[in-house]
Amino acid sequence: MVGLAVRLRELGAEVRVCAPPDEDFARRLAGVDVPLVPVGPSARALTKAPPAPSSMPQRAAEVIAGQLEVIPAAAEGCDVLVATGMIPAAAGARTVAEKLGIPSVSVTFQQLQLPSPHRRPLEYRGRPFPPEVTDNRVLWDLDAQSINALFGEALNTNRASIGLAPVDDVRDYVFGGRPWLATDPVLDPLHEMPGLDVVQTGAWIAPDVRPLPAGLEAFLDAGAPPVYVGFGSMPLHASTDAAQVAIDAVRAQGRRVLMSRGWADLALVDDQDDCFVVGEANHQALFTRVAAVMHHGGAGTTTTAARAGAPQVVVPQMADQPYWAGRVADLGIGAAHDGPTPAFASLSAALETALTPETHARATAVAASIRTDGAEVAAKLVLDAVA
Repeated sequence: MVGLAVRLRELGAEVRVCAPPDEDFARRLAGVDVPLVPVGPSARALTKAPPAPSSMPQRAAEVIAGQLEVIPAAAEGCDVLVATGMIPAAAGARTVAEKLGIPSVSVTFQQLQLPSPHRRPLEYRGRPFPPEVTDNRVLWDLDAQSINALFGEALNTNRASIGLAPVDDVRDYVFGGRPWLATDPVLDPLHEMPGLDVVQTGAWIAPDVRPLPAGLEAFLDAGAPPVYVGFGSMPLHASTDAAQVAIDAVRAQGRRVLMSRGWADLALVDDQDDCFVVGEANHQALFTRVAAVMHHGGAGTTTTAARAGAPQVVVPQMADQPYWAGRVADLGIGAAHDGPTPAFASLSAALETALTPETHARATAVAASIRTDGAEVAAKLVLDAVA
């Protein structure tokens, strides 16, 4: 979203972003001088303590009510609204646009939310699909029913409070008939989706010109390229010793370790000089200087590592991350770890694959095919929507 905001301003538009009130988001937007309008609960708090399945309808109602409370003032006078995020948040944002009478567009950063006969939908916690059902079309019907059961009453109660009619299908309302897919077509080839005119723009990348911290530069210059280990916003509930296992596996390959704290607050396990820990940093610059990137498989990290030509080891934790792990393995630009809990043997095997010359050569080749104009494409589409 930062990438889209930057490109829109370059084309002469005024932009404001409504996002959770986390310090990370505020700092990132402040760095490009884009106003942040805080809305909803902290994303970091939700990640660390996700709501119980039984409380999801209530939490959805609170999220949507928060959107309806904050976004109208932020969107007043605007010409178009771009909605993304969790289903209830995006539904609330599009409801505001409908109430204000301005056009809106829905964007997703992975296509797994969009119905396709070629794959099964993601399951919601506490609402598993019947094991005997294998027809993807039937599963997508069940997915729509789950979304309506979880979020339908919450959405329609809030819509009624501002004088809008109820919606019958929450998923269809959120994505509409022409959703945008902000992913790279090489990393995420678009599958057939009957009834949907999906617009794949390419990934939205904000150019990052921040210098690397002096201590990090010194560590990088002090030896061979290290293996980066970081799990982004994942709290790593499934593993309490992920840092130790990862460091042991990297050292077993004769490599140095660059550990990223992330939202799991990873830390070094000893004071040996072959390891360095870093907080927020410019991944676009950093990933060009590492031997491999070990990460959770978020869409952004996967794309940034692929664009940098860095071999990857993906340890997927949840949601769309197993999909990105599979894409990395299928493209031959790294390895997919089996499951969310890293163990020394399994992580070592994945690292061996990622660190081969063949994987490095393939990652370099694929990097040249990753599009860099996705945010610009989307920004022009936004202005076309205004026109």
